[in-house]
Amino acid sequence: MYPRRPQDFNEGLSSRGCEDVPAAGGYATSTRSWDCSDPWITESRFRAPAAGPWGERAASATPPPGPGPVPVPAAAGTAGAAAPENAAGSTDQLNRFAGFGIGLASLFTENVLAHPCIVFRRQCQVNYHAKYYHLTPFTVVNIMYHFSKTQGLKGLWKGMGSTFIVQGIALGTESIISEFTHLPREVSHKWSPKQIAGHLVLKGLTCAVAMPFYSASLIETVQSEIIRDNPGILDCVKEGVCRLVGMGVPHSKRLLPLGVLIFPTVLHGLLHYIISAIIQKLILFLLRRKASQQYPTDASSSVQTVLDAYFPELIAGFVANLCADVLVYPLETVLHRLHIQGTRTIIDNTDHGYEVLPINTQYEGMKDCINVIKKEEGIFGFYKGFGAVLVQYTLHAAVLQITRIIYSIWLQNAT
Repeated sequence: MYPRRPQDFNEGLSSRGCEDVPAAGGYATSTRSWDCSDPWITESRFRAPAAGPWGERAASATPPPGPGPVPVPAAAGTAGAAAPENAAGSTDQLNRFAGFGIGLASLFTENVLAHPCIVFRRQCQVNYHAKYYHLTPFTVVNIMYHFSKTQGLKGLWKGMGSTFIVQGIALGTESIISEFTHLPREVSHKWSPKQIAGHLVLKGLTCAVAMPFYSASLIETVQSEIIRDNPGILDCVKEGVCRLVGMGVPHSKRLLPLGVLIFPTVLHGLLHYIISAIIQKLILFLLRRKASQQYPTDASSSVQTVLDAYFPELIAGFVANLCADVLVYPLETVLHRLHIQGTRTIIDNTDHGYEVLPINTQYEGMKDCINVIKKEEGIFGFYKGFGAVLVQYTLHAAVLQITRIIYSIWLQNAT
C-alpha cells in the first residue's frame, strides 16, 4: 500500500527473503525456511536484504563464500601455502563487496529512485476529478516534470521518510507478535496447512496494526507541497496515534472509522503477499533449473558464481512484485480512496500539474466505492496512474541490468 516497499503500504512483498545460496555456478536445493516478505509494497517491493512484512526482499547481504584454499604439497613449505590462502581471502572479500553492492543498488532503486512514481501513482488513484487517467508512461513523465517545476524536486520525494517508518513499524510488529505467539514468521519447505494459516494470520495482524500509520503516510505522499508546511520526521507516528485514538487534527464527518478500513487493508496486504510469494517461488525454480543446465558446477567461474548468487533473487522479486502490483492495482485504488476520505487532504491536479484539488468523496465503504468508481469513471477508473507503475518497473529493470553489466566487467578484471 510500498510499499517500496507495498513494497509497497511495500512494501511488500518485494524481493522476498528466499535465500538459497548456490554452489559454484549452479543452484543448490534450498534447505532454508521461506519468508517472502511484505504484504504491502506495492511500492517498495524488491527490498534487499532484510526479510519482513513490508518489502520485497532481494538477495541476502551475505555473499557466498569464496573457494577454499588449494592444498599445497608439504614440500612447497610455508611460503607456498600462504599465497593460496591470501587469494582465497581476497576472493571472499570480493564476493562480499559484490553482494553488498548489488543489494544496495536494488534497495536504492526501489525505495528512493522509484518514490516519485509512487507519489504520482497515489495522487492519480485518489483523484476522482481527473479527466486523464495516465494509463501509459508517456503522459506520466510530462506531468511529473510540471510538478518539479512548480514545487521543486523535493515535491517528488515527499513522504519518503514516512514510508520507511511504516516499514519499520510493520517489521517490529511482526517480530513482537511472532515472539509472543506461536505464529511463524517463516514457512519451511515441510509446511502444513496449520503453519500456512498461522503465517497468514501473522501477516494480517501486521497489516492491521500498521494501518493507522499507513493512513498518515498516505496523506503525506499525496498532499500538495503548495499548501502544506514542512512535516516533521515523526509526524507520521503522531498522526497515526491520533487517528487510532480519535484525537488530534479535526477531520470531516465523512472520515471512515478504522473498523471499516480493516477488511480492505488486510485483504490487499494478504493478496499482494500471496501472489508475490507464489510467483517468486516459481521464478526461482525455473532460474535454478535453467542455470543448473547451463553452468555445471565444475565448470563455473567465480564471476558466474557471484552473479548467479544474487541476481536470480532480484529477478524473481522483480517479476513477482510486478505481477502482484498489476493484479491488485484496482483494489489498491479503492483502498487509497477509503483511507484518504474525510482527511481534508488537498492534492495536486494530475491533469496538468499546476493546480490543487480537494478530496471530497462520500463513500460508505468498500462495496460502495467499487460501485461508484465503476459507474462514474468506468473500468479504467480503477487503473488511474497505472503508467507510473510501468515507469517504476522500467527504471528498476534498467538499474538491475546496468548493475549486472558493471559487476560482470569489474569482477572479470579483478579476477
